[in-house]
Amino acid sequence: MDKILRIDMGAEGGPKVTVTPLGEYVGLGGRAMTSAIISKEVPPLCHPLSSENKLVIAPGMLSGTVAAMSGRLSVGCKSPLTGGIKESNSGGQAAQVIGRLGYAAIVLEGKPATEDLFKIVINKDGVKISVDNSLKMLPNYDLVAKMKTEFGDKISCISIGPAGEMKMNIASIACTDMELRPTRHAARGGVGAVMGSKGVKTIVLDDTGMTMRAPKDPEKFKDANKRFVDGLKQHPVSGQALPAFGTNVLTNILSEAGGYPTYNFKQGTFAGASKISGETMAELETKRGGMPTHGCHRGCVIRCSGVYNDKDGHYLTKQPEYETVWAHGGNCGIDDIDSIAMLDFLDDNFGVDTIEMGATIAVAMDAGIAKFGDAQAAINLVKEVGKGSHLGRILGGGAAVTGKVFGVERVPVVKGQAMPAYDPRAVKGVGVTYATSPMGADHTAGYAVATNILKVGGFVDPLVAEGQIELSRNLQIATAAIDSTGMCIFIAFAILDQPETFQALLDLLNAFYGLNLTGDGVVALGQKVLSMERDFNARAGFTSQQDRLPRYFSTESLAPHNVKFDVKDEDLDKVFNW
Repeated sequence: MDKILRIDMGAEGGPKVTVTPLGEYVGLGGRAMTSAIISKEVPPLCHPLSSENKLVIAPGMLSGTVAAMSGRLSVGCKSPLTGGIKESNSGGQAAQVIGRLGYAAIVLEGKPATEDLFKIVINKDGVKISVDNSLKMLPNYDLVAKMKTEFGDKISCISIGPAGEMKMNIASIACTDMELRPTRHAARGGVGAVMGSKGVKTIVLDDTGMTMRAPKDPEKFKDANKRFVDGLKQHPVSGQALPAFGTNVLTNILSEAGGYPTYNFKQGTFAGASKISGETMAELETKRGGMPTHGCHRGCVIRCSGVYNDKDGHYLTKQPEYETVWAHGGNCGIDDIDSIAMLDFLDDNFGVDTIEMGATIAVAMDAGIAKFGDAQAAINLVKEVGKGSHLGRILGGGAAVTGKVFGVERVPVVKGQAMPAYDPRAVKGVGVTYATSPMGADHTAGYAVATNILKVGGFVDPLVAEGQIELSRNLQIATAAIDSTGMCIFIAFAILDQPETFQALLDLLNAFYGLNLTGDGVVALGQKVLSMERDFNARAGFTSQQDRLPRYFSTESLAPHNVKFDVKDEDLDKVFNW
């Protein structure tokens, strides 16, 4: 990965391909790469859908190697949803393939003058770009089927659905999994709309003829990888709970803890939680001939995904993740798992963020557009988004836009982005992350749930304000670094509790690159990434007032604990003091 592939979609005479050396971006990967390029090269005050914005697709530092869990992809841009910098993260095969093709980043620049739709094919021989208007408004599954017919089954695809073409704020970018299904999404922040604004429908990747990236010290690398995998398998979360029940193992846990946002964040428990839990889902998947455990990319050893079949035993979607089950389930008062799975399929097919879509539907339900608990109404609303009807365009703008259009007072967003599946009043560490992350409300930016609820890396009482600032700060720093390696965020459970597993991760990086990276170096990397992101947002006009939760979280109590978000504003302003 010693080069950057730049594609100017607005070049005179048609798209222009340039391959450049890494230059000042040497040593960066994943989120560090996307945020560095966006921070330096994109005018912070530009319109997100203009030619000045760029879409940066970057594998991590270890992507394309045999290192376990190293297949995460970072997608960066100025966000149409938040107006700030965005890094959206995805699993699937794309990161590994891009890494083996030798690119540290693919940068889409400019904007075509015509309404033509383009497909980009990248393989060992180079890059081919062609107009293909037959792809217009194809949903992701149909698109991938067409690419498979055209290019064979050894490819990986990055694509947008109709939502991306319509440049909706909630549009995602799909990446195919090991079975060539568009089930893994860089979903948050409207990155799909930016890809759509560049006129790019799909990027077809083929690493046939390429080899795995080779480490500087193969023996030390092999040894470190073995120790790393052993640590992941020994931890009760990454080695037992997630493989057995997927991320949806959290449904019962969060509802019992009183931090499960229900009926558009009105209460912290859901009576129907057991009907849509990970335990129930795994049992159903097994009964129907699906798979309760499955990796989203080669080299995944946690295998927290799965395959969900319908009542007739036919494939419907990948195993819906916890945030998806919550967004379309408890948050909307829906306890029918088949309906939630259908909503997951539709989201993936149309190319929208499941979190933002579910949160938006709950806001619409609060407005009386549909009734809480009405699964068919929710399905119909997602189909409106896919069609691009007037109502669908409103919903495709996200929860904040929908709340404004329909006059809803309580809209759970920060920086325009909807909160995920943890109420900040009952899980206060994640509330600090929601408020202060440069990305807008985002649980993965600093997953305090680990320590607040799961007691990983110690324990900080989720119901009190004390200790939450330091917890979120440390996790945001660590996450920014992990996102730069290409590692899955779920390795954090093991590295927080097992010093030897953290050391194995350091040894992996050091053996591959010939470095002497220490824990302090990881902290420095995370701080550097966050500083770049906050600098971009400041130049885009963000102030400390954007680092706040909606006021009602601090004035209205959440049942069953009757707690409010009481972390002080002056303390929120100290998160990035290091």
